[in-house]
Amino acid sequence: MRKIGIRDVALLADVSNGTVSHYLNHPDRVSAEKAERIQRAIDTLGFVPNSAGRQLRLGRSNAIAYLAPDVSNPFFSSIAEGVEKRAAESGLSVFIANTHADRAREDAYLQMFEQHRVRGMLIASYEPIEDRLAQVRSRGTPAVLFGRPVEGTDLPYVAVDEVLGGRLAAQHLIDLGRQRLAFIGGPLGIKQVGDRLQGASDAVRESGSATLEVLNIPDRTIAGGKAVARELLARPVPLRPDGIFAVNDLLAIGILQTLIRGGVRVPDDVALIGYDDIEFAASSIIPISSIRSPHEVFGIAAVDLLLGVIAGDAEDIEVVYEPELVVRDSTAP
Repeated sequence: MRKIGIRDVALLADVSNGTVSHYLNHPDRVSAEKAERIQRAIDTLGFVPNSAGRQLRLGRSNAIAYLAPDVSNPFFSSIAEGVEKRAAESGLSVFIANTHADRAREDAYLQMFEQHRVRGMLIASYEPIEDRLAQVRSRGTPAVLFGRPVEGTDLPYVAVDEVLGGRLAAQHLIDLGRQRLAFIGGPLGIKQVGDRLQGASDAVRESGSATLEVLNIPDRTIAGGKAVARELLARPVPLRPDGIFAVNDLLAIGILQTLIRGGVRVPDDVALIGYDDIEFAASSIIPISSIRSPHEVFGIAAVDLLLGVIAGDAEDIEVVYEPELVVRDSTAP
């Protein structure tokens, strides 16, 4: 079958080829009466516009990109919801890519997004990516970084004060009278993880009596939490922590499940707090205390910042939220 083109639409709608092109690319330039005829012709013929050709003509697509290290993590998926919501309200579509925290995949997606001429990129990365984004921006594609502050550059970012979050978690355990604290999470080289550890370490040091054991667990999943909890259960009771700060809620859920199966009473024997306040933390068999990051507004704020950068009227390229302590049964006195 012959491919339907703009000429066919124009002939059926009784307008010029240029009018159809305006309708597809600049609908505000076409009268309501002609727009109705053109759309009726498009529906009748089943015409599909060539978006690639349109991108070449206009220089940019009508899409932005969201790149995340693990979209199966509820934290990043909730950000994606906010991104899609605000993008749709702004008349934009969204490419969502999952890197699985792999540098090669990350680079491949950055290249692909540039080739597709996206309006801009929203990037969440565990690895240092500032230099690579500087190159992307130098070629004309704006970018906003998620999750952590960026020092020494003009790269726009949306982040949470992770040091404060770590302090809140450890201080809560200390205020409950817990003295043998454990920080569980990693890799410690990831800035968000390192910042949370710094905040926890500050609180422990200032307490003057509590101690902090650091268990560097790269696998920040439920399975990783179960594995480290089995190691803790293998210890004599006096050598176990009486307060645990898990670097995210998935770890905390795995730890909780295994400790309970091992006969440990939570929070009587061990008080447990997670981070991110995902939905599963609140609905766990013992609801888990957590440090809440405002992830439901992260995506919206990032899109707004990106659109401001694109338009050249962003008043502040640094957006930093303060986390808050959410107390539930896993630490409730």
